[in-house]
Amino acid sequence: MQRFNWRSVPPMAFLVLSVFYFLMPLWWLIVSSTKSNTGLQTSNGFWFDAPQLMENVERTLNYDSGLFLRWLLNSFLYSGTAAVVGTAIAVAAGYVFAKFSFRGKGAMFGAIIAGVMVPSALLTIPLYFLASAVGLVNTPWAVIIPTCVSPFGVYLARIYAESSIPDELLEAARIDGAGEFRIFRSVALKILGPAMVTIFLFIFVSAWNNFLLPLMMLNSDRLKPVTLGLYGWQTYRGAATYDIVLTGSLISIIPMGILFFALQKYIRTGLSAGSVKG
Repeated sequence: MQRFNWRSVPPMAFLVLSVFYFLMPLWWLIVSSTKSNTGLQTSNGFWFDAPQLMENVERTLNYDSGLFLRWLLNSFLYSGTAAVVGTAIAVAAGYVFAKFSFRGKGAMFGAIIAGVMVPSALLTIPLYFLASAVGLVNTPWAVIIPTCVSPFGVYLARIYAESSIPDELLEAARIDGAGEFRIFRSVALKILGPAMVTIFLFIFVSAWNNFLLPLMMLNSDRLKPVTLGLYGWQTYRGAATYDIVLTGSLISIIPMGILFFALQKYIRTGLSAGSVKG
């Protein structure tokens, strides 16, 4: 029989505590979404009390003339558009930085990396003034355009392209007479698939969870994403909406869970890009 390895106890205990720490808020949200406003105040926060999940879901979907569904569609529109466009920009830029040499390449890439370290909240006020100057305030474009730019996506695409696309393959395509755009479209994009999925998911989640930018840019209730809409219910309608705000929060994280579980294979591949040289 193998002897018990006591050295594995601290890391295992740390992992168990980490899982507990990250899952407890989710468990609390699931439990709270099944309660009435009275139950939220009087019952144990981590266990069920006369579950009424379907009633809460129905009330959430119909409350305020069905605005929740509108907010959910807005979030899909903003996040999906930004993710598609942002992924295309990031992959194209990363491929160029990885496979081409040009003057100022190092300085330009350094500026992009510096953009990763700048908190997005610091850019919200300048972006608002810029959007106001060109008449984009209170339009979907004021939210979509800024979220289409992902410095981290460019970095990830460059690392993946450097480690996954052989220079010999590109040279062979050029010898066969293929132009640069055709090489990128027919050769590079097929190899960059896992990185594209990872970048898409990163931008989609970032745009979906974005709060401060829509708060600054949008005034109309019908244009708000789900994060901002639920915040408005909680802030301006008070305790009467606690149950539907919690239920709406649970509904709003379901698309994220589906995306993560569906694309986790590509996420692992994309995030491990560049970790091994050779």
